[in-house]
Amino acid sequence: MAGRYGVVLHGGAGARKSRNYDQEIVHMKGLVEAARDQLKDGIPALDVVSEVVRALEASGLYVAGKGSSPNINGVYELDAAIMDGQNRAAGSVAALVGYESPIDVARGVMGKTPHVLLAGDGAAQFADAIGYAKVTDPEAYYTKAGADGDHEPGSLAHGTVGCVVLDRHGHLAAGTSTGGVFGKLPGRVGDTPIIGAGCYADDRVAVSCTGQGEFFMRGVLAYDVSARMHYGQATVEEAANAAIHTTLTNFAGDGGMIAIDAEGNISAPYNSQGMKRAWATSDGEIFSAAFEA
Repeated sequence: MAGRYGVVLHGGAGARKSRNYDQEIVHMKGLVEAARDQLKDGIPALDVVSEVVRALEASGLYVAGKGSSPNINGVYELDAAIMDGQNRAAGSVAALVGYESPIDVARGVMGKTPHVLLAGDGAAQFADAIGYAKVTDPEAYYTKAGADGDHEPGSLAHGTVGCVVLDRHGHLAAGTSTGGVFGKLPGRVGDTPIIGAGCYADDRVAVSCTGQGEFFMRGVLAYDVSARMHYGQATVEEAANAAIHTTLTNFAGDGGMIAIDAEGNISAPYNSQGMKRAWATSDGEIFSAAFEA
């Protein structure tokens, strides 16, 4: 008998109270409603994650995919990861240049190679061999979402998108995609493509992180949620809040995460000004916001 199911997404923890996010809030709500309907029809968690993250990338509204900004040399280097909680299969790409959907390429790495992570030229060569959609004119394609402020190199101003899903068969999956921090050095890789740091899923919980990736890597924060639940018997709410409000805050890091457990319980803590986030569940709950009410 099918149990509870649900979908949670984020559009980044870089939300600033000086900006209006009405367009993003409406967009996110539409995505989770559509994803919930797919889950109701029995679509697997991994497929829903892929589709949601791909839509977030393609929208140009968030600092990922089409919305990404270039590094200090003017090159768009993008990262993404995806993980199947049922068997812990995972795929990711780092510093990928020239392709529209990093999450698609990451899923290709998972399904079409024996590897987990491909980076730089190797990731691009793989994407070209498979035939993923290319960005032929970067300056015309990328919208540079969220790049209206002044971001000094090294300031770690950031943006990311992600999705976590529990399907009606009880399987979990997670995906994360990012354009990285603003004004980043060439070759910089954050937490997003590092399994366990910015993206993680097992049979217990699925997690997608957003924020200053350097700190998420140091705390291995996505996996930390599962570890707290497993070894400390914490709830998903307790585990996610400890990861953000204790570990990340003690690092003086900025960001947030979304998580859903095998029972359909949701947590979306952050310690930044805001985090664009939305969810929909089989219980009929629908939520979409950038800040606290």
